[in-house]
Amino acid sequence: MFALHPILEKDTVEITRLPLCRVLLMRDKTYPWVILVPEREGLRDLDDLKPRDMIQATAEIDHVSKAMKTLYAPDKMNVAALGNVVEQLHIHVIARFKTDPAWPAPVWGKFPAEDYGDAARDAAVKALKIALA
Repeated sequence: MFALHPILEKDTVEITRLPLCRVLLMRDKTYPWVILVPEREGLRDLDDLKPRDMIQATAEIDHVSKAMKTLYAPDKMNVAALGNVVEQLHIHVIARFKTDPAWPAPVWGKFPAEDYGDAARDAAVKALKIALA
């Protein structure tokens, strides 16, 4: 049975669910940051996906990336599956801007996360839901 890792549960809020992945908003308003979690038990790395799920995951990464490009008009889209802290397979899709505080370095560990206020978080989730529809 699939269960979301407790750290992902704490650090994100659900936006929607796609055929394979749960789509989550990272609780960090510094960067438009979405996390895709394939709803399959026991996955740690991308190569753990079955071939059909790999095709679906790639399509969902593409869909989310394009929606975020349309919504945010970033300078660059970053896509990564690290899993060094959270072993459950999850894919980061982050809209990056030359003006963001970590540019051009990776976002991890540069600055503490700045959580959204309730209204800003709700607005971001709503906008992403619309962009992903």
